[in-house]
Amino acid sequence: MNKFEQLGLSESLLKAILDLGFENPTEVQEKAIPLLLEKDTDLVALAQTGTGKTAAFGFPVIQKIDADNRNTQALILSPTRELCLQITNELKNYSKYEKGINVVAVYGGASITEQARDIKRGAQVIVATPGRMQDMINRGLVNISQINYCILDEADEMLNMGFYEDIVNILSTTPDSKSTWLFSATMPAEVARIGKQFMKDPIEITVGAKNSGSATVSHEFYLVNARDRYEALKRLADCNPDIFSVVFCRTKRDTQAVAEKLIEDGYSAAALHGDLSQAQRDGVMKSFRGRQIQMLVATDVAARGIDVDNITHVVNYQLPDEIETYNHRSGRTGRAGKLGTSIVIVTKSELRKISSIERIIKQKFEEKTIPSGIEICEIQLLHLANKIKDTEVDHEIDNYLPAINNVLEGLTKEELIKKMVSVEFNRFIAYYKKNRDISNQSSNSERRDRDDRDGAPRENNNSGATRYFVNIGSRDNFDWMSLKDYLKETLDLGRDDVFKVDVKEGFSFFNTDPEHTDKVMEVLNNVQLEGRRINVEISKNDGGGRRDHNGRDSRGGGSGFGGGRSSAPRREGSFAPRREGSGGFRSDRGSAPREGGFGPRSSSAPRTGGFSSDRAPRAEGSSDRAPRRSESFGDAPRPRRPRRD
Repeated sequence: MNKFEQLGLSESLLKAILDLGFENPTEVQEKAIPLLLEKDTDLVALAQTGTGKTAAFGFPVIQKIDADNRNTQALILSPTRELCLQITNELKNYSKYEKGINVVAVYGGASITEQARDIKRGAQVIVATPGRMQDMINRGLVNISQINYCILDEADEMLNMGFYEDIVNILSTTPDSKSTWLFSATMPAEVARIGKQFMKDPIEITVGAKNSGSATVSHEFYLVNARDRYEALKRLADCNPDIFSVVFCRTKRDTQAVAEKLIEDGYSAAALHGDLSQAQRDGVMKSFRGRQIQMLVATDVAARGIDVDNITHVVNYQLPDEIETYNHRSGRTGRAGKLGTSIVIVTKSELRKISSIERIIKQKFEEKTIPSGIEICEIQLLHLANKIKDTEVDHEIDNYLPAINNVLEGLTKEELIKKMVSVEFNRFIAYYKKNRDISNQSSNSERRDRDDRDGAPRENNNSGATRYFVNIGSRDNFDWMSLKDYLKETLDLGRDDVFKVDVKEGFSFFNTDPEHTDKVMEVLNNVQLEGRRINVEISKNDGGGRRDHNGRDSRGGGSGFGGGRSSAPRREGSFAPRREGSGGFRSDRGSAPREGGFGPRSSSAPRTGGFSSDRAPRAEGSSDRAPRRSESFGDAPRPRRPRRD
């Protein structure tokens, strides 16, 4: 007997469930469906991503809809286009035997006129992103004043993306008599505020501990030097030959850059981020679902719509800015009861974040070392042997066997095996034979770090680093984070190659590894900031001198500070550093994934030192390299993060 029959669902829904192949309801479905069918109530359901929340609210809302009434009766809000479309398609599958029920998706990036037309024809259920829904309400293209049900899916992520005001405005347009169902993986303060403002005595359902991680996902981290982050990613892919993964980066630019480098190095990879058109995103997701792509490099926002079965690994190439977001990332794997692995690539400065995540997800990370070249070669060799053994023979080849036997005549069985394996395997031997071990041996006792005096996290504890003085500071509208971003883009370095940034009013200090010293001196001393030449020098005393209120060294001149030095006056109008990710990128590359799966190319030497968002330094004065002029003077506040739809 199908256990869904015990939940009180209608015959038409049970028939659709049978077609979909669902056998046993998940825990959140078992708890939510009978409750929502039994009575009209407000509900808060806390459950991890991948636990079946769509069906938990989808089945009850379909059963409660009056198919004879063409007015909008239910509104479902979701954070992204992908998730919006995914929910819409699933609801259509659930209602395939319910005559007259129409579900319409409303999201940005598509024609608002066509969406309004679809609603006007009669849409009992609207699935929408908050930004587009608010736009349609403002234009008078939709009427949700009489709805009976409002569902907030992935509520924590919608609020994290900056949709709080839109959600409040949308809910204010709905009737007080409606039932509100809030589904979320975590319960941050803003979600609780929404519940308190718009829900009446909601029933709460919790699957697992609040904010905890899924029990089907194991968590591990690999400690590497900042310059080895990209090399570590490749090695982790090589030591997991059957990997089918989502690789998370913080920004659109980094996402595109990592994907491009993976493709160049012969991996089947692609990027997924907000700057792709809807057609491009659909094409990438189609290839990923078809497993033509095995490493999908994505931003957190774009990945919210990913609901793909059997993802083996989630790789945190960079940890998210908000630690709570890690829970959503790891929820991409280990779905529907299957096991998955969440991997984090970290530098020493990020170890403290691992401890913070452990407290939130209530699970421990296992520290592992990046496998050596010898270990990877052994794994790949055995994988290849098993692949040969499990290959089904196409007997069309029988006609060619006599000619093949003539070519291979005289070879022993052992010689034949060696040659066959070497055809595929030689590139691994050649690549890893000449590459160093990048594992960073570190004990768990190093899981701690200190912040710089001005709030900048230390990015490196290497006492052999080079310390620099540079004649730009807070009066140019830089703080430690924006100056770090500007320096790494200008110098074409990885994010963690610039560290210990200390910003003062008229000047700043920063560190790099000694190997970058010549590049720093050569590049920065030839850059102008809105007509003012940047001056950089190696600091001889780590910037420890006392300074007056203007940022000058109170002890006088000195080679490392600039006290007593003359510099060109700042041009009227302060400088605001360019926000990362606003530059262009190439969405399509001429190179295609190497046929035959993973592995470093034998035709090109691997790159070391991680990746950079730009391939080569731009010409002096390039708008993508230098900060933009601020619209205001003085120390203007940093702009709010734009809402993403």
